[in-house]
Amino acid sequence: MTACFPHIPGRLIGVLAVLLVCVLLQPVARAGGAPDQRHVLVLGRISDDPKAHYEQLKPLLDFVVARMGDVGITEGRILMARDAQQMQSYLRRGRVDWVTETASGATLLESRAGATPLVLTERNGVSRYHTIYFARRDSGIASLEDLRGRSIAFQNRQSTSAYFVPAAELLALGLPLEILLSPTDQPAAGSVGYLFARSELNTASWVHKRLIDAGTMSDLDWADPHRVPAAFKRDFVVFHETPDFPRALEMVRGDLDRRVAARLREVLLQASDDPDAREPLRRFFGTTGFLPIDAGVRRDLEQLRGGALRVVRDIE
Repeated sequence: MTACFPHIPGRLIGVLAVLLVCVLLQPVARAGGAPDQRHVLVLGRISDDPKAHYEQLKPLLDFVVARMGDVGITEGRILMARDAQQMQSYLRRGRVDWVTETASGATLLESRAGATPLVLTERNGVSRYHTIYFARRDSGIASLEDLRGRSIAFQNRQSTSAYFVPAAELLALGLPLEILLSPTDQPAAGSVGYLFARSELNTASWVHKRLIDAGTMSDLDWADPHRVPAAFKRDFVVFHETPDFPRALEMVRGDLDRRVAARLREVLLQASDDPDAREPLRRFFGTTGFLPIDAGVRRDLEQLRGGALRVVRDIE
């Protein structure tokens, strides 16, 4: 090589040779300058506990990737987002390919980041559920209108059944919502004050102790004695229930390669019939199967989208 470049010192030629090898070993860049990662399927999750969620996501991701070699997928990765805004950014930038979400969260990702619903998720044999509102029997609350000037507990900002759906329903009835500083804070006379209890058991405890006037949760959580102990429930009354809506969905980014999206959908729809998927599905938040999205589900999602967007616009 020195003979080819007689005026360049041998040591410098060695350095140049190393740099050339490094350049040749770099992944081929796409037009935007980022390395070509088309062989990687990235599963995303909004998470406040990344370690626990990683252990729940990874087995199913491995199962799926092993069945997608025919469309060029040979590797799977997981990317956590701290909140919905970060996940929307990941989707818009192509950092995440597949996201598992509750129904309202999924509709917001569709509206704000161009994500596309892929399949409906069935957990513990249930693909649809609804919201219940409850209060103490001695509270005097018998309808949603009775919440005016009172307080209510939601779960957290990601919950469909215990935040987006009930908050949207109250707003649609002309009941303004205002966040409270603490359970002892009082809302304005014409408003409904709200707090986030963070868990169903906290919601039940706050209502039972009269810290909050009413609570919301899914009918599935209401039936779970670990979330609503029997000693509490006998003092409660359910004063309103919503119609059923989809429980959860698997979403993909809107510009994901159509062949990859189609194969992912196929693998997920067939997973419940594959013995090798039994444990990965169980660990994937108790999933028992994935179902096609039909016209009825699409109508439900459209309604949920309108409510979720109103909640974000009016109270967040």
